[in-house]
Amino acid sequence: MNIALIGSGGREHAICHKLHDSKLTNKIYCIPGNAGTSEIASNLDVDFLDFKKLLITIKFYKIDLVIIGPELPLVKGIVNFLNKNKIKVFGPNQYASQLEGSKSFVKSLCRKYNIPTAGFKICKNIKNVKEFLQTNNFPIVVKADGLAAGKGVAICNSKKQVENFSKEIFSGKFKTSKKLVLEEFLKGEEVSYFLIVDKKSFSFMGSAQDHKRVGENESGPNTGGMGAYSPAPIINKNLEKKIINKIVKPTLKALKAKKNAYTGFLYVGLMIRNNEPYLIEYNVRMGDPECQVILPRLRTDLLKIINASLEDKLDQLKIKWSKNKCMTTVLCSKGYPGKYQINKIINLKKIKLDQKSFIFHAGTKLKNNSLFSVGGRVLSITVVGNTFSNIRSKIFKIIRKINWKNGFFRKDIGWRVIKSK
Repeated sequence: MNIALIGSGGREHAICHKLHDSKLTNKIYCIPGNAGTSEIASNLDVDFLDFKKLLITIKFYKIDLVIIGPELPLVKGIVNFLNKNKIKVFGPNQYASQLEGSKSFVKSLCRKYNIPTAGFKICKNIKNVKEFLQTNNFPIVVKADGLAAGKGVAICNSKKQVENFSKEIFSGKFKTSKKLVLEEFLKGEEVSYFLIVDKKSFSFMGSAQDHKRVGENESGPNTGGMGAYSPAPIINKNLEKKIINKIVKPTLKALKAKKNAYTGFLYVGLMIRNNEPYLIEYNVRMGDPECQVILPRLRTDLLKIINASLEDKLDQLKIKWSKNKCMTTVLCSKGYPGKYQINKIINLKKIKLDQKSFIFHAGTKLKNNSLFSVGGRVLSITVVGNTFSNIRSKIFKIIRKINWKNGFFRKDIGWRVIKSK
């Protein structure tokens, strides 16, 4: 099969790596890809949000299957557009993509189908915000309704903070949001639970825990993710049943009732409190950096799994996993998630990796045979092994060898699982 993979992050490099290992793969085209994907695929510098240009490219390269990595094209309706043009595509349609594209859509779904989630109010103006503040204790979580690249959420400890962030959202700080959601703050342990879904069934696609804050000891502003580990030890059989029965099944049933059955990867973001799951958010794709720790543990051919989903045959496929653990630490440009410099050279030529170590690229580009940083999150240093403690030590050794003076990373990724040993 000739495959087009949409996206340019660490998630896409990890997916590309697995597709490259598949016996079913002929050629992979990454649109636009990064320096890492260019080593195992052909990068095409095409704007994937220009659907008409994308269609011309897909036809020109005789693409058999398009796999969508990031959320923005899904929310903008890329799947509907490609389906209409008879192109085989993996991902949810525009209606189902509201699970990520609209916080108010998800919250309304939770209310209607009794899905456990934090108490909330959908607000269209500052008057609605003040009403919620009268009856709720701090901290309060403020969420922009639409996509905001991980930056549309604030945990506020005062009335002033809530009102200020709310006003920023209402005045158009995030272009996709004309309204917001206020939530009670849930204390507990956060976990990411992944599925692959077809119109008839779904299969487990791994669990992970990530670190969103930029600083050690979970300090500083939120980022796209500073590191992750898999599997998540907090997930047990009893909790898994609750996640499936109380959260996943009612959601998929609701979409089917609207004649918009879900197909694709589904990321269930959860808060676990007293062994009870509460839905924080849905993502309509694999997470980043969670994807980088889940896929190295996958033993079944990824393309075989994706094809089974597209043919509604997931119930006929047993997905196998390695018993090993996996962790990734993200090497970022100094200054991230604020202002950072780009076009800083990185030398990976002397880095030799064994079969259990990977460097997944994100914000990188090749120019004149040299590697340069072009983003905030630059590389995901990923290792598979027996214990999280040994894995993290190995990651540190690789980062020291890379010796990139313009970057920084968190040294405490996996603190929950390493401290408890």
